[in-house]
Amino acid sequence: MSHEVVLYGRAGCCLCDEARATLERVRSSAPFALRELDIDADERLLRAYLERIPVVEIDGAEAFELFVDEAELRRRLGLVE
Repeated sequence: MSHEVVLYGRAGCCLCDEARATLERVRSSAPFALRELDIDADERLLRAYLERIPVVEIDGAEAFELFVDEAELRRRLGLVE
């Protein structure tokens, strides 16, 4: 089953860059769809996520805020038991 992961962030956000690096590292060994949304491009997203980015959703459910735990990401994607 292919998962869809969404990263909410913004340009110039070092925590967003770290989250992206973690997502890409995991995705290199277990492909999944990754979509990035810039909160600055949408007023609704900006209001919802400004103080919380990066936020990562997996298959529509919020999974991480501020930091992405790689081991937990792998577990949530069904890569480890």
